[in-house]
Amino acid sequence: MLRGDIGLELGRRVADAVRAALDLEITPAEALIRPSSRPGADYQCNAAMGLGKRLRRDPREIGESIVAALDADDLVETPDVAGPGFVNLTLRTRWLAGHMRGLLADARLGIPRTDEPRRIAIDYSSPNVAKEMHVGHLRSSIIGDAIVRMLRFVGHEVIPHNHLGDWGTPFGMLIEHLVDEGFGAEHTIGDLNGFYTEARKKFDADPDFADRSRRRVVLLQGGDEPTLALWRDLVDESTRHFEKVYRLLGIGLTSTDLYGESFYNPYLSDTVDELERKGLTRISDGALCVFPAGFTNRDGDPLPLIMRKSDGGYGYASTDLATVRYWTGERAVTDLLYVVGTPQSQHFQMVFTASRDAGWLTAEHHAEHIGFGSILGADGKTIRSRAGGTIKLAELLTEAVDRAAAIVAERSELDEAERAEVARKVGIGAVKYADLSSDREKDYVFAWDKMLAMDGNTAVYLQYANTRILSILRKAEAAPDAAVVETGVTLTEPAERDLALRLTRFPAAVQSAIDTYSPHKLSTYLYETASSLTSFYEKCPVLKAEPDVRASRLALITVTSKVLTLGLDLLGIEAPTRL
Repeated sequence: MLRGDIGLELGRRVADAVRAALDLEITPAEALIRPSSRPGADYQCNAAMGLGKRLRRDPREIGESIVAALDADDLVETPDVAGPGFVNLTLRTRWLAGHMRGLLADARLGIPRTDEPRRIAIDYSSPNVAKEMHVGHLRSSIIGDAIVRMLRFVGHEVIPHNHLGDWGTPFGMLIEHLVDEGFGAEHTIGDLNGFYTEARKKFDADPDFADRSRRRVVLLQGGDEPTLALWRDLVDESTRHFEKVYRLLGIGLTSTDLYGESFYNPYLSDTVDELERKGLTRISDGALCVFPAGFTNRDGDPLPLIMRKSDGGYGYASTDLATVRYWTGERAVTDLLYVVGTPQSQHFQMVFTASRDAGWLTAEHHAEHIGFGSILGADGKTIRSRAGGTIKLAELLTEAVDRAAAIVAERSELDEAERAEVARKVGIGAVKYADLSSDREKDYVFAWDKMLAMDGNTAVYLQYANTRILSILRKAEAAPDAAVVETGVTLTEPAERDLALRLTRFPAAVQSAIDTYSPHKLSTYLYETASSLTSFYEKCPVLKAEPDVRASRLALITVTSKVLTLGLDLLGIEAPTRL
């Protein structure tokens, strides 16, 4: 059975043909194999036009030369050349049927493990200590988790690091307020949210309190034990809250993945000293700064990364540079990924440039900011609560489950416990898929009715498609994996073949999502697969078919269920077995 992208395999065959016919070396990617929309063709090779310019020859003649030298009879029917040199490729139906049979026994469904595993550190979620997680943390958490799942599945070593905001002036202010109020273990994250607001008001209105807060920061940074004890209580209570939200959301982050700003504090001095030794810093308005080349403001003045402020405190950019230095130097990662909102794009490009100048990022490393847009309300503005405030993430997720429960109760005959479990999977899946099915670089509108719809590009539609397959398999009371060993898979109807062709493209969809860190590419594929399944049902009865055809179609929908289930899992979405 072929593992990996069938288009890539065709690209290899075309590259071999180009070498044999034209004595030229091209890569499989340069063969430009693309899915075809032309009736009767599955793929199209578009390489002849570029090769024609390169060789100053008629592209159609080059296309004909490629076809003549192509060794792919085991995979495709006799190719034809169309138009100015497009080579149309149609998979042999017999090969496609055999591939379906192979997928039945393949837990990876054709997705290969990478030949070049990387050691990847990925920063995502990043809530703040002493503040409840809110809707603004949703995209980073969901997108980051999906990327982690996909990278790990293909064999990369992935190390999540949750970069908590847990250090600096705000904590001097908050701890001083807690000392005034008498902080105890009975306080919850909700209390801390209120305390933070009260502390900020006092800081702005009371000069004495502001001075005490600044002194408290010095005590915190200096390791004063009573101050540190209060700070640890803040972190511990916050961590309990974060883990509760992550469990509800189905995100894999745990307390072992926490790397707060405090973690990097001991590295700041050495980081800045090294930058100074390498001549990369200069004083600007009393602050020690790095000025990465190529970054200027509207007036053309160089933009700084502030390493050490005029009062001796470190700027947050120093923490970001210390982070790069730590992960590439002490943890030997090859890749650094940051799932952070798009507005931070320039900042990260400046950090990467400075890190390359310092030698912490080399040609062997890859660093990328994986930006994303905002979640909007129906009014087109950043989503807010009815009262105009920030929406707490735990409350939003609870509402999602409650809304799903109402839908499940109307349509399902499950018992109460089963309905509750299905409602959780449907509600959380709906929220996650609404995000992941959108191009991450764009904003999207948060709409309950749309995301919980039973039709259209929603998690519920995909989950329902899968449960419908499982219902048919239960009614069949047969093991399609065993039945197909006796009969094989047959693809006589166009709808059967269309569905099988779609299933062969699963590895390509996963790899495309990985290559661009774009989960929506996998979401789009899963929706198209479920739509092909719907067309298949309309034209190809399963349970009422003749025995051999029945067994074949049971096998085909079994592979479809496996693809939908694994695809959703790679996005972090659970697939109920009943709905």
